[in-house]
Amino acid sequence: MSDSLSTDVLIVGGGVAGLWLNARLRRLGYSTLLVDKGVLGGGQSVKSQGIIHGGTKYALSGALTGASEAIADMPRRWREALAGNGELDLSGVRLLSDAHYLWSPGTLTGNLTSFFASKAVRSRVGQVKGSELPPALQDPRFKGKVYRLSELVLDVPSLIQRLAELSGPGLLKAERIEPLRENGELTGLVVDGRSIRAQRIVLTAGAGNAELLNALGLAQPAMQKRPLHMVIVKAPTLKPLYAHCLGGGSKPRITVTSHPAEDGEWVWYLGGDLAEAGGVARDEAAQIAAAKKELAELVPWIDLSAAKWATLRIDRAEPAQSALARPDNAFLAEQGRLLVGWPTKLALSPDFADRVEGALVRDGIQPQPLAPLPELLRPAITGPFWEGLV
Repeated sequence: MSDSLSTDVLIVGGGVAGLWLNARLRRLGYSTLLVDKGVLGGGQSVKSQGIIHGGTKYALSGALTGASEAIADMPRRWREALAGNGELDLSGVRLLSDAHYLWSPGTLTGNLTSFFASKAVRSRVGQVKGSELPPALQDPRFKGKVYRLSELVLDVPSLIQRLAELSGPGLLKAERIEPLRENGELTGLVVDGRSIRAQRIVLTAGAGNAELLNALGLAQPAMQKRPLHMVIVKAPTLKPLYAHCLGGGSKPRITVTSHPAEDGEWVWYLGGDLAEAGGVARDEAAQIAAAKKELAELVPWIDLSAAKWATLRIDRAEPAQSALARPDNAFLAEQGRLLVGWPTKLALSPDFADRVEGALVRDGIQPQPLAPLPELLRPAITGPFWEGLV
């Protein structure tokens, strides 16, 4: 292996959070190097539904929570980036929908009435009817109500592609990652036998953080996993739908996003309560049966007799919380030169970058004059989540 390398910030983990941070630091003038063991975006990122939401779904109990307030500014920041005039230039990333919807299949009851009566919610939500309805719900048999949220849905593979472009030459595929210690201090990492020194090392590898921390001999910060069992359905009869279908509880009964396949058909990706604990406990056949039952009740006018079905299990990796609660913000822990974090959800990637940038500024970490990087073996970029499944 050739000579050692030096960089200002060494990032491990090429999901959206790591790639966003990498691009943001490069724009601020830092030298960066992002290392990934797999394919870029191939973990949680590509399996996300791509919703850049502002927390409205967290307010289904009728009150805006810490989570909804923390995430409220994310759609604006992403929109500015997508328009090419934000903190990153994401122009060219495919926008699947410039709105996400709340969809009530029947009459609004109880907590939902108070939810829509809330002034804070009214500012983010507007009812739509007739030709303004999502295409999949424009049927005479649809009797529910639909509310438009000022949120958006992205094509995640095109986002990962663009963020990889913004990484310049600073991407490195790795097989083995070990600590580099000098005088008892972590000063970098040894990647496939090559020493890489950095002023700061950031772990943002999602579920991979646990293995990396173990390799560094660290038990903290502890990680939790919250599993999901998502459903994928592809059929010639499907039309676009980006919506949370409301049930009686505080979580959406089902969350649908739609993704264009190369053959012109649409793929529906189903999450929400369907994919949570009850779905996790079901095997693939039972989970598909549950999804068929839900869609037969909710959109009976859609013929799914020729549909192809599959399921996808995901582990959402996050900092450990009491009772496996959902974290409200991006998370960052620090120990010497090491920073360890989880964005906790796709939409909060800019918030995660804010926290890392804040730590660098506080510690007086400035870009150093460094030799340009040599040509490196770059990781491949992930394909769509349904590839090889339907």
